[in-house]
Amino acid sequence: MKNVLFLCVANSARSQMAEGIARHILGKDLNVSSAGSMPSSLNPHAVSVLSEIGIDISNHYSKSVDDIDTQNIDAVITLCADEVCPVFLGNVKRFHWPLTDPAATHINEEDALEKFREIRDQLVARIEVMAELVKSPEGIESEEFHGSIRVSNLARSTAFYAWLLNSWPKDWTHRYATFIRPDLNLNFVLVVADGKSLNHDTLYHLGIAVSSKQAVIAAFTAAKLNGFTVVKPPRTTWKGTPLHELWLADPDGNLIEIYARLTDSERLEKPEDNEPTFLVAGTREHYEH
Repeated sequence: MKNVLFLCVANSARSQMAEGIARHILGKDLNVSSAGSMPSSLNPHAVSVLSEIGIDISNHYSKSVDDIDTQNIDAVITLCADEVCPVFLGNVKRFHWPLTDPAATHINEEDALEKFREIRDQLVARIEVMAELVKSPEGIESEEFHGSIRVSNLARSTAFYAWLLNSWPKDWTHRYATFIRPDLNLNFVLVVADGKSLNHDTLYHLGIAVSSKQAVIAAFTAAKLNGFTVVKPPRTTWKGTPLHELWLADPDGNLIEIYARLTDSERLEKPEDNEPTFLVAGTREHYEH
């Protein structure tokens, strides 16, 4: 995604601010433009509230969506909330950010500026997310997703998720319930929060299954290259369910397991001591000391 178009009706406020903010945050990462289905003129309040955060759009002007070359657009983001959004023809990615028109109604000048500041700040937050997505590496080809959460009342939560997932749990004990939805590639576990000791690595995390040992190693290489936090490097674990696994932490410290099940031939390589086998040379010493 290299060329993004922001669309609203008048191309006077929301899409103009979005264009200015995106140019400021994204720099050369994206080519950004804006337009409207009924273009009017640049709203001075949009210019004013962006100048407060060091962004100058005073040279912008309203443009018609009819004048946009569809061949040069990869993604369209519409910003209409209560109005009929412009129609953009073309084979593009489409996103909808429904934001109220800050120019629609206001009591006085200060009220108008507050409404524009509110939309400005929402746009900044959304575009900051987009900026990170644009820079994100190619994703992992996953085959299954699993997650575990703690619940205060196992019976009530099991009934709720049975309704939500439209499926009874595959099995349950006095401490957990496991839901399996093969059609969604979903493995979801509820664990009762009863204060007793539980294995954090095993029970409180998100998990992504990949196709092979090589895919686990490739995920490790990509994580290192992109500065992601590696908690445990790629290794084959033999206790419990034998897996090739990699443990990462997300920006908030939540644990993520990327794993692959062993083939029949790989299971024959099981060591007598059942100790983990590290898959990348030198990683054991680096991560354990």
